[in-house]
Amino acid sequence: MLKLSKKMLFAIEAVVDIAYNAAGEPVQSRDITARQGIPKRYLEQTLQQLVRADILTGVRGPRGGYRLARERRRITLADIVSVIRSMETSDDPIEDPAGSPLGKEVVRPLWRELQETMMKQLEHITVEDLCNRARDAGLRSGIEESPDFII
Repeated sequence: MLKLSKKMLFAIEAVVDIAYNAAGEPVQSRDITARQGIPKRYLEQTLQQLVRADILTGVRGPRGGYRLARERRRITLADIVSVIRSMETSDDPIEDPAGSPLGKEVVRPLWRELQETMMKQLEHITVEDLCNRARDAGLRSGIEESPDFII
């Protein structure tokens, strides 16, 4: 089931933080924790999953941290949500074979349709869109107009 869990919220905030505050240097997890108040126990595990999914790139060393693996206009909320959904272990009640005929034939299919519609909408919202919203809201950035993707 698609729900906004803490882990999903933290993952979105972390990726947007990296995009919004990277000034050509990797963003360290402790800086994300300080700015966003994300507990470190959630953050490290989530960042590693985002690296495995090629949303972020990990940089080792004393000045290491995380960067976007692609341009922020090429990373969607659907990309992030898909990674976090795969991490979450709770059972999806929609997939439970038990249930009433009404639930199986009417309610669950409707819920699947709603989830598919939401994921399609998330495919059209990029990290760049969220960075623009942050800027429009007057939130200070770690960068002014620096590139968000380094080759």
